[in-house]
Amino acid sequence: MRPPNQPLAYGLAAPRNGARSLLSALQAHIIKWLLFDSRPITKDNKSALPPETYLRPSEERQEEALWHACSEVIWRCAGGFNPQSGVDPKAIVALPSETIYVKHSSQYYQDGITEKLHFFELKNLEDLQIFIKRYLYLFQTEDGSGALLLLYAAILSRGCENVKKDLDGKLTHLVSAHVEGSLNVCTLLLTGRATPYLHNGVLYVGDEDHYAMPQFGILSRSPVGLLVWYGGEENGKHNLNKQYPGSRLKTPALPIWVTSCSGHYGVLFNTNRELLRNYHAERRFDIQYYTCGGCNVLLNVDTRAHDEAGTLRNDDISATPLEKLIHTKWQDAKITWTGATPFVSEVPT
Repeated sequence: MRPPNQPLAYGLAAPRNGARSLLSALQAHIIKWLLFDSRPITKDNKSALPPETYLRPSEERQEEALWHACSEVIWRCAGGFNPQSGVDPKAIVALPSETIYVKHSSQYYQDGITEKLHFFELKNLEDLQIFIKRYLYLFQTEDGSGALLLLYAAILSRGCENVKKDLDGKLTHLVSAHVEGSLNVCTLLLTGRATPYLHNGVLYVGDEDHYAMPQFGILSRSPVGLLVWYGGEENGKHNLNKQYPGSRLKTPALPIWVTSCSGHYGVLFNTNRELLRNYHAERRFDIQYYTCGGCNVLLNVDTRAHDEAGTLRNDDISATPLEKLIHTKWQDAKITWTGATPFVSEVPT
């Protein structure tokens, strides 16, 4: 994490690589805990301190946010937040040891980490939190394998067979070759299921030659949302296979969204927990955008406004990719940048 007690102390810092989608989902949960889960609220639903105070955590608060966030996403993958599943949740965390369990062979190429992992089973959230807190240093080690350990814990807690079922034959691999990682890793951490479908509920899809088959999308409202803008080929044939979030991802329980903008991952968030519950609050508000690469900007979103010519802002051909992504949620909004406008396609490393 970035230096404590500073303006961006809430943020993860990571190079541009295939772990960005995973880390952005974790980043959203870190912000969720700092801004909403851990903030004391008075009777009038307001905090005694300004929200910016909570976004400058001390080193102790940083670590507390980190182990809470890791525990939450792992427990969600274990089904622990879904009591209607009828299955007793069981989180599995894999930590490195000195023992080599899998030998080098033609079927397995040793990577120095995976073959040495030892599995631990935890059957309730409190035990999981205590365990992650105790071994948090293994996730934090510079140049270590923390992101891989989190990914393995999410997959093992969901179950390898369940992950395969989630992918529904549309994909053969959970981790893609995309530069900043897979959208399915995001859905795994956000919803507990690695679904390639982002629509609400279950859709039955078929044609005159095939029986209608169910496509399981987002089955419940997500605490943290997801916004996607693919960029380019808006009307092309390649657009047919692209998935767009339904309202359960666009309107989450809290005003935090993981964003995938032309394949670049970040987090959008607002500090007012009532933003998505109060029509008046959503008319004009500020929203922050942060990436693990160090991009941080403040934007003002005005859902009442049109430009001087009377046309809607989302038709503006000069809009940046990030503005177009925001327009997938607030279609007619006028967006004003605070400071310089960064190119999202050139996120700093």
